[in-house]
Amino acid sequence: MSKLRQIAGFCCAIIVLVSCSTNGSFAPVSDRYNPAERTPPYYIVSAGDTLFSIAWRYGFGVEGLALANNMVPPYTIYPGQALLLKESNKPQVAKQEPIKPLVRPKAKSTVSKQKVAPAVTPRPSVNIVNENWRWPLNGPVVRSFVATGQAHKGIDIKGKMGEPVYAARSGEVVYAGSGLVGYGNLLILKHSDRFLSAYGHNRRINVKEGEKVKAGQVIAEVGDSGTDSVKLHFEVRKNGKPVDPLRLLPRR
Repeated sequence: MSKLRQIAGFCCAIIVLVSCSTNGSFAPVSDRYNPAERTPPYYIVSAGDTLFSIAWRYGFGVEGLALANNMVPPYTIYPGQALLLKESNKPQVAKQEPIKPLVRPKAKSTVSKQKVAPAVTPRPSVNIVNENWRWPLNGPVVRSFVATGQAHKGIDIKGKMGEPVYAARSGEVVYAGSGLVGYGNLLILKHSDRFLSAYGHNRRINVKEGEKVKAGQVIAEVGDSGTDSVKLHFEVRKNGKPVDPLRLLPRR
């Protein structure tokens, strides 16, 4: 009788183990790019945030988000600040200068020579228009861009641990950190008023926020931060919206 009880207990233990192994308690590590979440009306800024990273997280254009919050470049924010999470396309209203009464000058007996204002040379635009995109890593694409459903908003490029990651275009570092879930050590570059690019899962980031970089410059090292394999996650945003990087990168 005691043996039968032991056998029954052993069978119950096996059933419990099998049920535990199938209830999802041992879920594998996976990527979570921009996990689905309802956009709240406000966002409270945390240490390490930039306006670019917040816009990236919620899929807004930086300029539109800045206008909605009456912000101007360089878009300085601080921890504890509440930001309105919406976009605006209305330009800020310039302050009107008080109208001054016009006083007519007294007539002169001699006619003065008219001065010609010197020609003003326009400053070159900081936007990069004609520069071609470059591959940020020399490796095969192991996951493609998906625009619908549970979107994968970029491409994954297979690499080796510590391999150099290159800037796809010249630009400015507007975010370098690990505050966005699913990206690991993330780097975001601003290339123009329209284009941003992002480089995720790095082992190490070699540049700092505010630094200007050139196309082809080494900006990071390939890693597996925030994921379960060694690879680079590469995204491009145009006016705040994800686009397929393969449509911009040169064919191999």
